[in-house]
Amino acid sequence: MGKYASRLKRKLASKARQISDSDTDPLTGGAMAGDFKDIPTLIEEGLDPFHAVYVFMQNLTAKFAETVGQMPEMKAWARAVEKAEDEYMPSGPPISPLTGSYFWMWALYDLKIGKSTDTLASCLLAASDIVQMNAHQVKVLKQMEVSRMGVYEHVGTSGPYIRLRELVSKRELVCHCPSGYPGSEGELWYVRLLPPVEPEIADFWIAMTTPYVLIAANKSDWTAFLRRTMLQADGFDHAIRLANLLKHGLGPNYWNEFVTKAYHHYQHNAIFLAGIPDMQATLPRR
Repeated sequence: MGKYASRLKRKLASKARQISDSDTDPLTGGAMAGDFKDIPTLIEEGLDPFHAVYVFMQNLTAKFAETVGQMPEMKAWARAVEKAEDEYMPSGPPISPLTGSYFWMWALYDLKIGKSTDTLASCLLAASDIVQMNAHQVKVLKQMEVSRMGVYEHVGTSGPYIRLRELVSKRELVCHCPSGYPGSEGELWYVRLLPPVEPEIADFWIAMTTPYVLIAANKSDWTAFLRRTMLQADGFDHAIRLANLLKHGLGPNYWNEFVTKAYHHYQHNAIFLAGIPDMQATLPRR
């Protein structure tokens, strides 16, 4: 637990002691019910059940962020997010190439607070007992907290699911794409995949962001970029360096900047990016 998580947990524990009603939100004293849709409602609206679990936890984490973001302990996080919002205007095409799901997963799970290793999600995990999260919610949040974007090659389908193979690591994963974009074999995707919620029931991953389809650069181009750039990332082996590059970039807004400059066009279920991050001449919006 880092210093920001420790400070925030102490503040929340102090506030929680002032609230005795077990039916209220420990953070605000207000009723939790009705603040956002529960999992059964999300399923009724058509979401895959395991996708619904992640969407619920994303909403819960965002509510936590909204609640604590104004506290002095979280000023560094709030300032960084506000600055990024002003610069990149996340909303999705045609206004911005950064979708809300992409931006807020970065802000909640990837963005380091100040010079620490804390993220907003790690602060919520530290305070999970205070905000009365159950064990299943904690497990799901941990999976989201360690998640990251990745660059994958589309290698076919398996029934209704898409098979993606990560460049460099060569991990092959079967995933459900909620945007409905089927893609085609040989495409490259920049996307965040979350692991199976209940692998003994269903072993497919969930694409939690609309796929960014990488064009105007091939698999060899991207593999070479990842191999040379991950050497600048922290880590004692290639796997950790690759993960840190894709999660944190070489700076807080490294990947936000790439998505903005690489934007080419979009359709309702996918966004298309052109170029390589460290080759400015290849980027449409340099």
